[in-house]
Amino acid sequence: MIKLRLRRMGAKKRPSYRIVAADSRSKRDGRIIEQIGFYDPLTDPVTLKVNEERAAYWLSVGAQPTETVHILLRNIGLIPDDRAERAAKHAKTAAAS
Repeated sequence: MIKLRLRRMGAKKRPSYRIVAADSRSKRDGRIIEQIGFYDPLTDPVTLKVNEERAAYWLSVGAQPTETVHILLRNIGLIPDDRAERAAKHAKTAAAS
């Protein structure tokens, strides 16, 4: 299975990450298929650059994002925010009973 995940870069205690498409069996910093973005949590504000076209492609062919990448992609709008949908569904079922 293909995963969209973070690959650690940068110096010791100064991490930055690349968002990559990789086989789920490869190591964290091992062989990748394609680099689709960059994430630096230490800058203020946080630096996040993603090739949205390629990320959308990988998601469309079934690549699974890790939890962190899912949150990052949701923040830029590539993945819909299903928390609002779940809250509306919960309110609807609570009102029906």
